[in-house]
Amino acid sequence: MLDHCSISHKGGIVLWSRSFTPEASNIASSSASPVNSLIREALIEGRTTDQRYEKDGYAVKWTFVNDLELIFVVAYQRILQLTYVDELLAALKTLFIKLFEPILTTFVASLHAVNSGKAVAADAISNWNFSQAFQDWDKIFDKVLKGLEEKAAKERKSRLGAPMRSEPPVNITPPSDDQSLAPTQSPDTPQDEQQIARNVQALKDRLRGRGGRRGGRSGGRFSDAGSGRDSVPTSDSETPTKKRSKTKAQRKWGDEAPTETDMASLDFSLDKIDSNTNLSSQDPQALVDQASLGTRTRDGLYEVKDWEFTNSEMDETDNVITKALRSKEAQTSSKGSLGALGSLFARLTGSKVLTEQDLKPVLDGMKQHLMKKNVAKEIADKVCEGVGESLVGKKVGGFQTTNAAVRLALSTSLTRILTPKTSTDLLLSIRTKLSSPLPSTQQRMPYSIAFVGVNGVGKSTNLSKVCFWLIQNGLRVLIAACDTFRSGAVEQLRVHVRNLSMLGVNGAGDSKGRVELFERGYGKDAAAIAKEAISFAKDNDFDVVLIDTAGRMQDNEPLMRALAKLVAVNNPDKIIFVGEALVGNEAVDQLTKFDRALRDFSSGSGSGKERGIDGMLVTKWDTVDDKVGAALSMTYVTGQPIIFVGCGQTYTDLRQLRVGNVVQAILSD
Repeated sequence: MLDHCSISHKGGIVLWSRSFTPEASNIASSSASPVNSLIREALIEGRTTDQRYEKDGYAVKWTFVNDLELIFVVAYQRILQLTYVDELLAALKTLFIKLFEPILTTFVASLHAVNSGKAVAADAISNWNFSQAFQDWDKIFDKVLKGLEEKAAKERKSRLGAPMRSEPPVNITPPSDDQSLAPTQSPDTPQDEQQIARNVQALKDRLRGRGGRRGGRSGGRFSDAGSGRDSVPTSDSETPTKKRSKTKAQRKWGDEAPTETDMASLDFSLDKIDSNTNLSSQDPQALVDQASLGTRTRDGLYEVKDWEFTNSEMDETDNVITKALRSKEAQTSSKGSLGALGSLFARLTGSKVLTEQDLKPVLDGMKQHLMKKNVAKEIADKVCEGVGESLVGKKVGGFQTTNAAVRLALSTSLTRILTPKTSTDLLLSIRTKLSSPLPSTQQRMPYSIAFVGVNGVGKSTNLSKVCFWLIQNGLRVLIAACDTFRSGAVEQLRVHVRNLSMLGVNGAGDSKGRVELFERGYGKDAAAIAKEAISFAKDNDFDVVLIDTAGRMQDNEPLMRALAKLVAVNNPDKIIFVGEALVGNEAVDQLTKFDRALRDFSSGSGSGKERGIDGMLVTKWDTVDDKVGAALSMTYVTGQPIIFVGCGQTYTDLRQLRVGNVVQAILSD
């Protein structure tokens, strides 16, 4: 059963709507309704173009009529499997346009007159009585809906009433040649619980005899750890092998065991390195790349550099895409502003109304271009679908007009997707929390940031870069070593803390009090360590706590639950996902599952708060040149901004992304 159906103009005017339940009346009126969320996130931000959107238990589907600027929307409960919704939308669109096209054309023309200043908006809207203009539509809608519901009901009954192919009963008899282990009943005879238990035990015993235990070898005879029993050979022809020795011989270098002198030469512990290499006397400037060092504002704040696609200086206030379009429009059509991509648009020539058939070859070429830029295939498909939907039914004339229309639609779509809906100014968020007034009896909490991601993407390294940026802005930072699994994780952070302590603010050195490490060793509960670290930072006047977590694969549910526990217990101010710029489709899978797991497990942990990814930090950005599609893919999935990108090995190799630069890189040949 449907909950809501509506027909609206893209300008926000509802021409017709129907709610089927009392609860559904809120769908169209509430600011947090699925329909409003659809308009805001799917249509305005352009992040969802697959004609299906889910929000608060509802599923929303829609379709466009671009030449009349109409949107047809249907909402229903997500748990229901309504197979006729797509067919309903198509039927409604066809019939509504066929019956009321003259009225709709006049209405759209009046709105355009308002936009051009030829009429007053209030007068133009008040002159239209939609309930009277579409008074016959309710009966037509009810008839179409009833027919589709009856058709779906018949199909469902036919599926349920069809004779089902009889499946042979599951035989849980162990795969054995030993007939003594087989049950005496026939396969059709129901077995009681005791018989099933005996068969299962027989299967386990048989598998144990065949070497089915973890670490066992087929046909071998070895000790059963924990039970003291030896396995039995599977056949008489197999001879038992010699039982393994319980002790392992000591490894030797050469003919004899290593002496104390040999062991001393192999000792690479921290104290050994410090005494031999004298890191305290190392030049701190070796840890800082002067060429990539950020700049300071008039207020004395340290800002990291912007990542630029080209070496030429560009005015940040100017739109990069607009500048590129203006400069290239003057060139010949064979070159085009997008190089090889622009030649695809040359197929659309002449004055005509664009159709899906006209756009298909262009969109296919556009999709291939995006995938070459490392955009995930799924995201490239949706972006091209969105561009196609915005162009179908539009009238164009002349080559330049068509070329500019298609190129502008693509650049506009990319810009809309990449434009963050939340602030990317992390320093502003930190300073706002630290400067907010508090009651005299309440102690100020530090700003906490958790870094999460899969194994090996560079969480600890880029955490130290963020720490350097915070120190340069005069903040005291505590790094919490919550990766209690990976060997050397704590030692790695300890080295970073020592290096950062030597750099200080403005390169003046001696800033040991500005950064410290909080660690409790290995094998401990990461959530408890993070909680202790935040408490320690509060008591010792630290401004920011950076929480380093262990890498984990997105499909590992136990580890994702442990990460969600850390988030639920400590409620960090920011959860930053660290991902690689080198991956395409994998970035979408990683980020989607991390965000979904954090939301599901954190809300179910008893805290009642659902937390997801708040931003991204993309590493190894310097390895991809103009193939920066991972930025588009990751922003598209969550709608959250990319706060920083890592592009080198020193503490200054951190960059900010500007939307225009990323779009320019994606559209470049």
